[in-house]
Amino acid sequence: MSEKGNLSINSENILPIIKKWLYSDTDIFLRELVSNGCDAITKLQKLCELGEVENIDENEEYYVRVELNTSEKTIKIIDNGIGMTDEEIKKFINQIAFSGASAFIEQYKDKLGAENEIIGHFGLGFYSAFMVAEKVEINSLSYKEGSVATKWISDGGIEYEMDSSDKSTRGTEITLFVSEDSKEFLNEYKLTSILDKYCNFMPVNIYFKNVDNKKDEENKNEEKTPEKLEPINVTNPLWMKNPSDCTDDEYKEFYKSVFHDFNDPLFWIHLNMDYPFKLKGILYFPKLKNEYETIEGQVKLYCNQVFVADNVKEVIPEFLLLLKGTMDCPEIPLNVSRSFLQNDSNVAKMSSYISKKVADKLNSLFKKERESYCNYWKDISPFIKYGCIKEKSFYDKIKNSIIFKTTKDDFVTIEEYLEKNKDKIENKMFYVTDKQQQSQYIKMFEEQGIEAVILDTNLDNAFISYLESYETNIKFMRIDSDITNSLKDETTDTEGNEDLTNLFKENLEKEDIKIKIENLKSSSISAIILLDEQGRRMQEMSKMFGGMQGLNMPTNEELVINKNNDLVKTLLKLKDNESKKEDVKLICNQIYDLAMMSHKQLSNKEMNDFIERSNKILNILANA
Repeated sequence: MSEKGNLSINSENILPIIKKWLYSDTDIFLRELVSNGCDAITKLQKLCELGEVENIDENEEYYVRVELNTSEKTIKIIDNGIGMTDEEIKKFINQIAFSGASAFIEQYKDKLGAENEIIGHFGLGFYSAFMVAEKVEINSLSYKEGSVATKWISDGGIEYEMDSSDKSTRGTEITLFVSEDSKEFLNEYKLTSILDKYCNFMPVNIYFKNVDNKKDEENKNEEKTPEKLEPINVTNPLWMKNPSDCTDDEYKEFYKSVFHDFNDPLFWIHLNMDYPFKLKGILYFPKLKNEYETIEGQVKLYCNQVFVADNVKEVIPEFLLLLKGTMDCPEIPLNVSRSFLQNDSNVAKMSSYISKKVADKLNSLFKKERESYCNYWKDISPFIKYGCIKEKSFYDKIKNSIIFKTTKDDFVTIEEYLEKNKDKIENKMFYVTDKQQQSQYIKMFEEQGIEAVILDTNLDNAFISYLESYETNIKFMRIDSDITNSLKDETTDTEGNEDLTNLFKENLEKEDIKIKIENLKSSSISAIILLDEQGRRMQEMSKMFGGMQGLNMPTNEELVINKNNDLVKTLLKLKDNESKKEDVKLICNQIYDLAMMSHKQLSNKEMNDFIERSNKILNILANA
């Protein structure tokens, strides 16, 4: 049966593929060859189920075994699946890009039904072997009665040799003679890491063994105990089970084992869909250490339990890439590398379905387990806010479940906040970004029975602007951006307003300072700083984008003097007293700095001036 020949090229530009341009990641070769072995076993199992095969023990264990031989510089991938005849090798190996899996499905499509589980898509996976091997050998025996074992050898060019072999067991053995520039793959740790990454959940037991003939020769006189290998994979991962059959402990344990996280997830969503496409998976909402950790999400994409890639944005909505989870999509249209998705209407439907399932879960928690939902809010709010900004349809589904933590540690929706404060403020939602820094403003508001919500993350500035663009009945105002009428005294007395304005302008010696006189209900506050909301947001945007070069942003800060404050009243009495002129200047500057300290941090110079001035005032009081 000896034969030599040239490979039949059925794809354009196939040579670059053979020359190692088939895949972006070299280690993908092991995934392809092991998954081909799984395919061979799945085909045989299907034929057994259909009654097409006899004389196979129903208790036989199916396996794919990977053997490393460092001394001989070889890697073997062995399976006990369907095997190949010489004619099938000619058809599926010699004719590059003829997909054996596709041909099998076409032949048995009427009997297999909708749920075929054949992994292979393109018939090119085998040739990934030449990414690391200078020579590849196939030794295969078909399941068919009377078949003769066949050996196929190619050194990576377009020539091959075929002959009969002495293989006596059904299945296929592929031997890679690893090239010098790929010797890194002759490392046991390297190979087991690749198997763990790509093959951890394949549907057939996978074994790994390090075989070294030299060591065996050295130890041949020693008595040996037969080595029992354990599978390196889990053939029935949790996402393949019915959600009703999974316990909370199983969900938590699966999360910790896959993502190497010692913390329990907050909660999870088990995806289980069969129509109009098949999709299974589990999405976890992790507990975050800080808001920046959200960038470390990881959603692993599988195709029939074969790892494809992390965070494939075409299938998974971008904002959900901040989550952790696993998703198995057997019907995803992949290119030859199985690493990037082609444009397809089903892919968009999958993304929409996932987004809807997440929104449904969050809405359910909000309505049925609100206390838990509020406890989760700190961790889940980055996902929700980012999701709303990135996807309007998600916002439409989730908007009634968006909550805000208040300065009184309550949680409210926009509607609840407006209803609660309708007699004091109208269509405004006051917020703080720093409870400690803005404590004076909080106290002033709380004295009048008004609470503010807390928006203290980097995402909030963009988020509230997004909300305002769709919810025209609400305006977000930072607590130091405006004085609501509820904080003002009803008196309209303006006597002394001009004198106070001139007094502060003269003593502060700050050009273009804006001063406003108000009668505030809280008499304990001498002055506050207000910063125009839109001006402040522009300032923050400027900082975010590196100063927005060439754009000079005005501060728009305004000093509001409280005429109801006793110290301010005293200043009015002293304004014409020449002997107290220096004292008045000290007090005006001290009032300004106190107001600024409640607004933002003072610079080093400003703080030094404040401390020096405070000592002078204390000295005056001590010697009065």
